Amino acid sequence: MPDQFDVTDVPERHRYEIRVGDQVAGFAEYALRSDRHGDGETIAFIHTEVDDAFAGQGLAGRLARAALDDARARKLAVLPFCPFIRGWIAKHPDYVDLVPTGRREQFDLA
Repeated sequence: MPDQFDVTDVPERHRYEIRVGDQVAGFAEYALRSDRHGDGETIAFIHTEVDDAFAGQGLAGRLARAALDDARARKLAVLPFCPFIRGWIAKHPDYVDLVPTGRREQFDLA
């Protein structure tokens, strides 16, 4: 697992990027939405990808954690349409609270 990595929100590209050195190793795409379904401000995670050159190094999990921690800090409700983000939340129940209660069943997080 790389010791030096950085996760950054890149709002103009609608994604969080994880970099190892000066290379983008992966990203998590999202869409920000306001007050849909009464959820308040939401971030919908759509797709997560790690470059094959960095596969198997735990970077996707680090990316997910950093993106979700940022969503929590920004008080955004999370809609995990991305299967990887949804699965990561399922394995880390202390993040389920980010998904609005009324939407958890939709994502098999009830």
